[in-house]
Amino acid sequence: MTDSELRAVLGERIAGVRARIEAAARRAGRDPNGVTLVAVTKTVSAHVAALVVELGVTDLGESRPQSLWQKADAVPGSTWHLIGHLQRNKLDRTIPLVSLMHSVDSERLLHALDAFGRARGAPVPVLLEVNCSGEAAKGGFAPDAVPVAPLPGVQVRGLMTMAARDGDPRTTFARLRELRDALVPGGELSMGMSNDFEVAVEEGATLVRLGTTLFEGLE
Repeated sequence: MTDSELRAVLGERIAGVRARIEAAARRAGRDPNGVTLVAVTKTVSAHVAALVVELGVTDLGESRPQSLWQKADAVPGSTWHLIGHLQRNKLDRTIPLVSLMHSVDSERLLHALDAFGRARGAPVPVLLEVNCSGEAAKGGFAPDAVPVAPLPGVQVRGLMTMAARDGDPRTTFARLRELRDALVPGGELSMGMSNDFEVAVEEGATLVRLGTTLFEGLE
């Protein structure tokens, strides 16, 4: 596929996603501008990621720190989000590259990030991952065990979750919104992926993480 063809496909898909986000926001009586589209580029090359930025989607997400390192150098004008697990031995190289870490899923990682933020003299912006669906295979804090004590090296900007593969995701998303309102009033809600982002927007998502809908069939 030529660059011209890639741009056409990506442009059409981005426009479609934005229209669906807008419609979902309107159904919920929300301003669509309150929802940020994070394009999850883990299945595509840095070249495709750069085309997405050219087309106006500048917030990009990666699951693996190593992929983020490569693409952050190769894609100018992008704002990076880490949406996957971060091992503590990769903090030094990863955190300076990201604007927001979505997946703080343990006290151990939270305190490592706190130490990092204090050492550099600037808090690390994070979201706390919450296992609202209660699935044993999923990581994240239990809803009744989300840490609330402030740490000087970390700026908790909100919460993140993933819905269960089966069943209605609305209950999961509504539960996260209730927790956000109680623990981080006015904070971010990172929830909703390609198969359920419209429900997430209806339930208050401020960040939706989309990969397949944008990039299926592309490399």
